[in-house]
Amino acid sequence: MIASPAHFVYDESVIAEAPDATVSRVAAAIAEPARTRMLYCLMDGHARTSTELAIVAEVSPSTASVHLACLKERRLVKVLTQGKYRYYSLEGPRVAAALEALTVVAGGARDNFEPSTPNRLRAARTCYDHMAGALAVALHQRFFELDWLTADAAGSDGYDVTSAGARGFARLGVNIEATRALRRRFAFACLDWSERRAHIAGAFGAALLDVALRRKWVVKDLDSRALGVTSAGRRELRTQLGLAEFS
Repeated sequence: MIASPAHFVYDESVIAEAPDATVSRVAAAIAEPARTRMLYCLMDGHARTSTELAIVAEVSPSTASVHLACLKERRLVKVLTQGKYRYYSLEGPRVAAALEALTVVAGGARDNFEPSTPNRLRAARTCYDHMAGALAVALHQRFFELDWLTADAAGSDGYDVTSAGARGFARLGVNIEATRALRRRFAFACLDWSERRAHIAGAFGAALLDVALRRKWVVKDLDSRALGVTSAGRRELRTQLGLAEFS
């Protein structure tokens, strides 16, 4: 008697999807215009209901629910249920960084870059949980001029704080040790889409935004990502950091 060959049943859930297929699926999720509008609306770090996002995307509530399910499946958004409401927000800073990078790509290459961003957004805005715009780029440059930041030892796009920086940031109210203890990347360069220069992302970038808001250097717009630089903020940026361009 000849034994029949053994049959093996494979669990498809354990077969890893090829990276190119994964990227293609994520790109397709972002590419639909209504979903794109939803994602960029969430770039200010605020959570919103499906009803609010339906208005932003200019679709019906039922269609918005389908789009949000797709974005959640691709791990682009997360949802928090509170009572009878479901609040959607970006899955995390990596999603925000990817959207910011796509905006840079969409702007195209120019020999002489001329920003077309609305003035208020160009001056200062949120990029998920950190600052972007001219103010953020100026702070990035100034911290290196003051020798408060340096490239990390790994030689990547990451940053580390110098001993002078630890003292300087402590005076501003940034708790460096607590920021380092967070389970996320400490600090790294993020290309600013309106300035085409780097600003600071990561845990340190988020801590810097928190300080700027607490010290009233900037205030958030109610209905956009724009940050308004206050009179007190301009004064402190000049006296504390020597940023005369914002005085």
